[in-house]
Amino acid sequence: MKWLRYILMPLYRIWFYILMGVPIIILFPILVVFTISEKTYHIFFAIARFWAAIIIYGMGFWPNIKREEPMQKGQSYMLVANHTSMTDIMIMLLVSKNPFVFVGKAELAKIPIFGFFYKRTCILVDRNNPRSRKAVFDRARARLSTGVGICIFPEGGVPDDMSITLDSFKDGAFRLAIEHEIPVLPVTLFDNKQRFPFHFFYGGPGKMRALTHKAIDTAGMNLKEDKIRFRESVRTIILSSLENDLK
Repeated sequence: MKWLRYILMPLYRIWFYILMGVPIIILFPILVVFTISEKTYHIFFAIARFWAAIIIYGMGFWPNIKREEPMQKGQSYMLVANHTSMTDIMIMLLVSKNPFVFVGKAELAKIPIFGFFYKRTCILVDRNNPRSRKAVFDRARARLSTGVGICIFPEGGVPDDMSITLDSFKDGAFRLAIEHEIPVLPVTLFDNKQRFPFHFFYGGPGKMRALTHKAIDTAGMNLKEDKIRFRESVRTIILSSLENDLK
């Protein structure tokens, strides 16, 4: 029956892009209005959460989000999660009602329709360009000053080797969190790799679980002394959850 997968999976992938694109086309004028100013970003974010729900449910995924503690309304968080799938973007939008912006790969801005709003609302980074990496910090600081949170996938990309449970973490999210004294909210995404991996002929409908861990306060942390220890402690939280789920 392997041949059936090679027929159905391309159709499933095409359906994903239809679900991504059609709502954006329909709502295009409204979305443009709410991305003109950062003052209306919270309205855009609410629409983005609705868009994410259309994709998740439309693909036959059933989100199951559990929380070790509730998120505080009005609080800016640094959300960090493991990265395994394009659906990570959508599930993170469902995880948080508190507005945040993504720090993500500049290549995604090339996706038709989606890319137009992605580059208008997200902080783009070209990881091969040192100037781009510095600009990310400047833009992230500016967005944090407006009261929105930041979402970063600290692995810096999706490992080509699917056997890797969790890749090493980059420093950026933890540096920003310490500098601005905002809490870090670790999030474990359990099923996205199985539901919709980057490997083209794999995936399918089913449960999509996420766990938000307890937020970690960064007040009083020292960038030089605490950054690496803090980074590794957050990675351990997510890795432990993933490994325990495999047992």
